[in-house]
Amino acid sequence: MTRYAYHPSAGSLVVTWGTGRGDVAETVAVLPTAGRDHGIALAAALAGLARAQWRTYTHPATAAGDPDVENGEAWRRQEERGRFAKVEDAVRTPNLPDEDGCMLVFYSPIEDAAHHVGRVLHAIGDEDLVDRVVVEVLTEQAAITAAELGDLAGRARQAVELTRPEISPVQVHAADTLLRADPLGSVDLFTELDPAAASVAAAHWLRAAATVAGEVASIDPVDVVAEADDIEALPVETPTVVLERLDAGETPTQVVVDLIADAIAVSAGKVRDLDGILDAAQEFEEHDDDPEDWTEGYRICRLDPTRPAIDLLEDLLAGIRGCWLVFSEADSDADFETAIRTEADAETRRLQ
Repeated sequence: MTRYAYHPSAGSLVVTWGTGRGDVAETVAVLPTAGRDHGIALAAALAGLARAQWRTYTHPATAAGDPDVENGEAWRRQEERGRFAKVEDAVRTPNLPDEDGCMLVFYSPIEDAAHHVGRVLHAIGDEDLVDRVVVEVLTEQAAITAAELGDLAGRARQAVELTRPEISPVQVHAADTLLRADPLGSVDLFTELDPAAASVAAAHWLRAAATVAGEVASIDPVDVVAEADDIEALPVETPTVVLERLDAGETPTQVVVDLIADAIAVSAGKVRDLDGILDAAQEFEEHDDDPEDWTEGYRICRLDPTRPAIDLLEDLLAGIRGCWLVFSEADSDADFETAIRTEADAETRRLQ
């Protein structure tokens, strides 16, 4: 997400953010000479505010239950998102220590971070710098709002590097269009789109690919990716789990959101699937295996908790490639792309 840095020799505050293909940077302001000792502190304070603000994007209230339950997780997330409206005032008129050295602090990470930015600016004492920083934080908030709506233009494009457990239909449609043009996937899926939404579209196309590959190779579609692993080393477990769950009647959105939610919970030190752990432990006891073998092979979640949506998208596209390998080996004269497009269209009609 957005990062800030201080350029000592130029005395400038710089903002950078990722695009999926590398970072871009802009100069926010040049600090007055008398305030340059606070340059690094200001960069750190703004980075802290950005982290708190973007957390409302990666942890939306809609992914945490009923927001009307007071003091529930969804309610707290919704309240925190509402703190965007208090940021400008906090930056301009921050809480300062009183004569006894005491100071009012906030439970809200966003509000408290905004006051921290304001205190650094107060120490610098330059009104023009305050105005520039306010423009900067409002620009950041506008980017988050745009990303929530599925518009990843400009600074909101950094959302391609984040995971949001809420699916934008606009982004799913855009990903579906890209996969229709290139069923094996293109780099634009990683650099132009929200990876969770792209994963929903990729799951749909994976099922279509497994179906057509299974038909020509006389293999159950659920087993196609595992078969492909004998041709070329591929990530097998996650695409196979996705195919199994789709075959059981779940929708691509349900599967993707659930897998991502598991990984997000693990990244926070929590476990959603306690029953799965207990079942695995019971199976271990029944087989009397070496405990070290079991713990090394068992995964609390399928995805990398530090980048779950991107990890899932990578695995699903690898699964589609695996289906192409099986298809091509079984019938080298057939047109895989035409077959998968036809099946994807048929699958869409069945879901409607």
